[in-house]
Amino acid sequence: MVTGAKTKPNSTPTTLLILGAGGDLTHRLLLPGLASLLVAERDRTVRVVGADRADLSQAQWKARVKDSFATVKAPATVTNAVTRHTAYVKADLLDPHGLADLIAECGDGPLVIFFALPPQVSMKVCGLLRDITLPKVTRLALEKPFGTDRDSAEAFNSLLHQVVPEDQVFRIDHFLGRATVLNLIGLRFANRLLQPVWNADHIERVEVVYDEDLALEGRAGYYDGAGALRDMIQSHLLQVMAMFALESIAVLDDQELSDQKAQVLRATKVWGGSPKRSSRRARYTAGTIGRRKVPDYVKEDGVDPGRDTETLAQVTVAIDNNRWAGVPFVLRSGKALGTARKQIIVTFRDVAHLPGGFSAATTEPDTLTLDLKTGDVALGLTMNAEGDPFDLEQKVLTTTLAPAELLPYGEILAQIFDGSQLLTVRADAAVECWRIVEPVLSAWAAGKVPIEEYAAGSAGPDGWQ
Repeated sequence: MVTGAKTKPNSTPTTLLILGAGGDLTHRLLLPGLASLLVAERDRTVRVVGADRADLSQAQWKARVKDSFATVKAPATVTNAVTRHTAYVKADLLDPHGLADLIAECGDGPLVIFFALPPQVSMKVCGLLRDITLPKVTRLALEKPFGTDRDSAEAFNSLLHQVVPEDQVFRIDHFLGRATVLNLIGLRFANRLLQPVWNADHIERVEVVYDEDLALEGRAGYYDGAGALRDMIQSHLLQVMAMFALESIAVLDDQELSDQKAQVLRATKVWGGSPKRSSRRARYTAGTIGRRKVPDYVKEDGVDPGRDTETLAQVTVAIDNNRWAGVPFVLRSGKALGTARKQIIVTFRDVAHLPGGFSAATTEPDTLTLDLKTGDVALGLTMNAEGDPFDLEQKVLTTTLAPAELLPYGEILAQIFDGSQLLTVRADAAVECWRIVEPVLSAWAAGKVPIEEYAAGSAGPDGWQ
């Protein structure tokens, strides 16, 4: 057990210990994110130690690191600075003595332990860390899901707090590291035009959509036990919604932001109190996406058809507070859809009165669309139609954010190395997210919401919004 501490940015070399380093997350996301950070901040020194049960030689491990760094075109000087000191340790992470030796190998300097492991294994490792002497500055970085339900999330929090204090626990939601999500704060609070209308008086509906054109892609081991609701809505989309809906903040501070997000989540519940009426689920069947033929989900390798795992989920929730009372927030995510859509769509209410003489038949609601992937911001406004000043039509004003300097995991790692929790999920928020979706999970388990079907490459089942 160690006490909390913050380090001055770049003041001391930090060891990044990756548990489960042989997996896809490390190679595809974590190491490229680190590379983007080290390219942007050349004075930051990070030693990378990988640990896993996989039998990798030091040469093979260094080749993996180089390959990951190459994906962001890191200069040779940056790559060599990391590979020169990196190490790989083959270890049984559930062996107390082996784990203690691994921690000792990392030295006494600031240590970030990154759990690229299934949550059940992470909990077991944390149980062992309670009895191991850790460096004075030790931070735990954990991937979602944070538990499997509300009770397990609370138990996990309790266990983590026996290892390090809460301000040294970093529950990672890489969505919060996206510049497009962070832009919500600037868009919301730095614009005179938008700030006054960010409430139920002016907004009719908000949708947070994350539709993917990717199918299972070999992830049955995790996904078939989770499904779209647990994988995306319970974690990522509720966090994005909280960022969208939070009250005014006095300062961009990790404590302030976490407090306001938690306040939103505490006020959130299933729309109308009825998971049966406010949720839908579906699963893809065989189809074609572009030139790719996609098999029926239940015939994918590693899938258990008896689980009734959904690949598309939609839940409507309410935020019961003064700002958002009466506004439905629709959260939707799915796989193997014909069009990838990763957006927040804000639909504004109609004007109180449309002057006589205008044709109202062609009007559509004004909208604001924020693209979570590209950074596009599109404002749809009602204007006079071209050629007929007495008709109305929608015109869309669009702008695109400049590309982010860092990848999402680079943003997150920078915050962790510096001891800032601005982009993490606090303990109470992790529990609240499970509390929000529990009624839906229970209704689905009881068969109260039928599982529908849609062909891969389609827009989803007929009749869905």
